Amino acid sequence: MQLPFTPRFPVQAAIVDLDGTLVDTLGDFHAALAATLAELGLPPLGREAIARLVGKGSEHLIRAVLAEVHADPGLYEAAWPAYQRHYLAINGRHASVYPGVPQGLRAMRAAGWKLACLTNKPLGFARPLLAHTGLLDSFDHVFGGDSFERKKPDPLPLLRTCEALGSQPARTLMVGDSSNDAAAARAAGCPVLLVTYGYNHGQPAREVDADAWVDSLAELAALSPG
Repeated sequence: MQLPFTPRFPVQAAIVDLDGTLVDTLGDFHAALAATLAELGLPPLGREAIARLVGKGSEHLIRAVLAEVHADPGLYEAAWPAYQRHYLAINGRHASVYPGVPQGLRAMRAAGWKLACLTNKPLGFARPLLAHTGLLDSFDHVFGGDSFERKKPDPLPLLRTCEALGSQPARTLMVGDSSNDAAAARAAGCPVLLVTYGYNHGQPAREVDADAWVDSLAELAALSPG
């Protein structure tokens, strides 16, 4: 496969983020958080604010949301199980696969790459979502934010995922939507490509240190020979 940049070594595998890269899950986050906040007697939070907070794992999201609505941090102990319950009840119901994602995944598969989905979302949320959206079978491995000791932007999840894929970091492309993905890739020694339509904490993805950016994963299909 040709790429919109020239990596140091030929790419043989890819690690792909989930929220904001493959699937627009903002509606799921909004619905689950609305139900959680209501259960705790707290005011709702708008979608734009939530989009700024997602990406660092569900535990971080809950703590950040409580801070955003000026709630007692001690409410986390009640908010976390409530959020898990509400999210699992609606997981995928308000989500949609981004245009171009199926084409991009097929192109990477056609290039002979092994694929892993690596997300900071808990694995118990990630696998059902991928199954619901029809994307699960595209991946050789799926890892969540609770699969390893640390989450992105720490490089550990990428390094462990490379081990599972049997690929060297320098030959494993990180495909994501945020500075979390890029920072983890840089620290792990992986090349990184960012999509421009994701969340990225409210900042433009093109301002992040990356090797290349695409407006749609379908651009990878367009670059593939034949």
